[in-house]
Amino acid sequence: MIAEADLKAIREAGLIDDAKLAEITHFLEMRYPVATRKTAPRFDLTHVLWYAGALIVMGAMGLFTNEAFNRMGGWALAACGSAYLAAFIAAGHMLWKNASLRIPAGLLVAVGVSMVPLIIYGAQDALGFWLSPQGDPGQFKNFYAYVNSTWIYMEIGAILAAMIAVWRYPFPFILMIAAFAAWFMSMDLAMWFTRDPGNYYDFEIRRMVSMYFGLGMIIVAWAIDILRQRGPDFAFWLHIFGTIAFWCGMTFSDSSTELMKFVYCLINIGMIGFSLFLNRRIYAVFGAIGVATYLGYLASDVFKDVILFSFALSAIGLGVIGLGLILHRNRAKMVAAVDGLVPQSLGWLRPEHARQH
Repeated sequence: MIAEADLKAIREAGLIDDAKLAEITHFLEMRYPVATRKTAPRFDLTHVLWYAGALIVMGAMGLFTNEAFNRMGGWALAACGSAYLAAFIAAGHMLWKNASLRIPAGLLVAVGVSMVPLIIYGAQDALGFWLSPQGDPGQFKNFYAYVNSTWIYMEIGAILAAMIAVWRYPFPFILMIAAFAAWFMSMDLAMWFTRDPGNYYDFEIRRMVSMYFGLGMIIVAWAIDILRQRGPDFAFWLHIFGTIAFWCGMTFSDSSTELMKFVYCLINIGMIGFSLFLNRRIYAVFGAIGVATYLGYLASDVFKDVILFSFALSAIGLGVIGLGLILHRNRAKMVAAVDGLVPQSLGWLRPEHARQH
């Protein structure tokens, strides 16, 4: 059965009018009664609670409870992490058999995978491998606060575990763990190329690494979109993570010239167009924020007076809201228009879901 959202997209594209839409909707309602009608899965409050619960468990094990676990010693910590991993994987495996519970099942598996760095940390501590040329890198909670070459073993383990898990349980969110671990590892490896390898507070190096890593992640997600046309949307979380890493790395650059600031604005405008090209909204969101950031900078430079500055920012905010409304109402037409603008020789660069409008 055709989803309601698809019918609205067809109407917005100008292929049918409101009257024809009503006729088609009435026909489908008669053909598929409410009791037997299948609807596309939606991200509702239940999903929010499932994801929030998984993130709370990950945070609890990674940031809070390790203070008590550290007093138990490395082997006890590794054993505790292994027990959590086995329990969560087993629970996820049981729920995975029920197709309607794949989301909580996949989240439980993801929580189990997130225990791998904790296990490796405990084993390193117990075997006395927890020292680096810069000294003791600290407790496990610092894994999320700063980078150090000793973390690389944990990052490699997390990436491998995530790859194995997503192969067995094709749930896209599991890739987020691999993405985070790969991002951390890129930071650690980047320190080897600095003038002072012991300087772990070189913000500029980390910013550049984050920006280029995010760009690479976007390219990987784009390739997955092109190559994998069926099945779970594995590129979804990679697009989100790659966009955040790239945009933040770019936004926090120290652009001293007006030309570089203007280039920053152009890149963000390009991200909005890229959103239509790939039919991925995340690029439009951050692109709009980036354009608003640049306009805010201009407003602060042009309108020195506090009152005028407030009015300028208000106008920018309303403009961004208006842009969002335009994209929301005309997105289907815009995405369809891109088909006519993209040469046929480059059509293969667009994912299938972006060429169905």
